[in-house]
Amino acid sequence: MSSNKALSGIRILDMTHVQAGPTSSQLMGFLGADVIKLESPMGDATRKQLQDVPGADSLYFTMLNCNKRSITVNLKNDKGKEVFTDLVKTCDVMMENFGPGVLDRLGFGWEKVHEINPRIVMASIKGFGSEGPYAAFKAYENVAQAMGGSMSTSGFFDGPPVVTGAQIGDSGTGVHLMAGILAALLQRERTGKGQYVECAMMDCVMNLVRVKWRDHQRIERGPLPEYSIQEFEDFTPRAGNDSGGGQLGNAIKCKPGGNNDYLYIVVQEHVWNALANRVGGEALVKDERFENINARRKNQAAMWKLLEDFASSYTKRELMAILNEIDVPCGPIMSTKDLANDEHVKLREMYVELDHPERGKWHNLGCPIKLSDSPVEITRSPLLGEHTEEILSEVLGYGADRVGELKQAGAFSKPPSKR
Repeated sequence: MSSNKALSGIRILDMTHVQAGPTSSQLMGFLGADVIKLESPMGDATRKQLQDVPGADSLYFTMLNCNKRSITVNLKNDKGKEVFTDLVKTCDVMMENFGPGVLDRLGFGWEKVHEINPRIVMASIKGFGSEGPYAAFKAYENVAQAMGGSMSTSGFFDGPPVVTGAQIGDSGTGVHLMAGILAALLQRERTGKGQYVECAMMDCVMNLVRVKWRDHQRIERGPLPEYSIQEFEDFTPRAGNDSGGGQLGNAIKCKPGGNNDYLYIVVQEHVWNALANRVGGEALVKDERFENINARRKNQAAMWKLLEDFASSYTKRELMAILNEIDVPCGPIMSTKDLANDEHVKLREMYVELDHPERGKWHNLGCPIKLSDSPVEITRSPLLGEHTEEILSEVLGYGADRVGELKQAGAFSKPPSKR
């Protein structure tokens, strides 16, 4: 493990599974933390979900678990609990996203963990938090989007609520959790004490749709002029592709008219004259329907129609080039294929090729956080239990006899099936 990374020297005991927690620990692994992924002998469930290569870990697993080492421990086994206790003693952070009460039943709730290691930061992801009327409810990505306000504000005004393709419930919560963990580690530098950090998926989705809370309160004082629809009840409506900000914006269809042949255009006040002149010449510049932002808001349906008529002669890339010349903010709607082959994405190292002993070549997303003195080296996800003996030896200092004794006692293996 390189010692010149931002999080070098920080050891994380990662008991999280599926997406939210692994997103968080992978980012910290990218930044240099030693992430020990502790799995049951059955392994993270996502290893076998949506498998595209028979017998190999799925992309669901590999894309969320790079830069980690894997150890299997049977936490229902007394010797397994001894190993776990020793790991807690040596780690700076312990992460978990089990259902409410699971760790308590195993004998490792926050009070016990804090007693074992007063300096440890214990970080939990819950669907709805550890207290409150919803605390015991199960949460998934789309449930969190539904209950956190995202779905009610996504989609078109006259259509059903829509889930966003961005995983704001899972990955969004993982990023929030990382911020909490790093804050707790900084506070530990001053106090010498660890603490409990919790992020609820519902809370984090609410935070990510914060501008909709801005609009919720503005509705009390009158309509929202930037919305293309002007029919309001007492909650923030769905607004399609409206920009949602002080400037007007929308996705404009370009040729040849395929699913993603759109350019998103933001019409700022100070670029209107140049844009109008390029689209419709002097006549459009002087058109009173669009003379200022208030007029354009009132007549935005007509404005977007004019821009779409103009766009019909160009591909999204051609139109982007035309508008960039006159400083109009815009961007093509980019598909996953567009991004996978994009030179800018390659330059930013955001889609990188890795090699896996079971599945061969595959691509992982890079680290979106760029630190000048902490270059990121991405390593493949671990096989189940791949580093068990290495961690027992290097981290815990166990000798061969001790490891053999623990293996014999079933500390790392599935319990025998009951007959």
